[in-house]
Amino acid sequence: MKVKIKRIDASLPLPVYETGGSVGFDMIARENVEVEPGKIAMVPANVIVEVPVGYMLVVASRSSTPLKKGLLPPHGFGIIDHDYCGPADEIRVLVYNFSGVAVKVERGEKIAQGVFVKIDKFEWEEVEEMSSESRGGFGSTGGMG
Repeated sequence: MKVKIKRIDASLPLPVYETGGSVGFDMIARENVEVEPGKIAMVPANVIVEVPVGYMLVVASRSSTPLKKGLLPPHGFGIIDHDYCGPADEIRVLVYNFSGVAVKVERGEKIAQGVFVKIDKFEWEEVEEMSSESRGGFGSTGGMG
């Protein structure tokens, strides 16, 4: 499947899947961004992506970023909808600096990964009672409930 993509700065490369087995492609920073300790910043990722209908694009941390940079997505991951693809809809990666020092993200640096996920929408069927028994609440499958 081909997906439409526009680079903001054509001198930076398109995102790539690094290996044949990679499910995520690396996203890179378009600008230098400094993130102060305990703060959240947005790193422009240089691309506008027209996500196919029936999919979402998940923007997640690269596995090495927390260890190497002390940065995490503040809400776990970002979701790019299929209609977020207008001329000003550059993907921006939110990062939270959990370290005790300012962290520099350099232009061209791999800062996140993108993964396309097939989705569906559902209709609600409101009921008076649920048919299954309760499992015991948060953490109940781990013996802590």
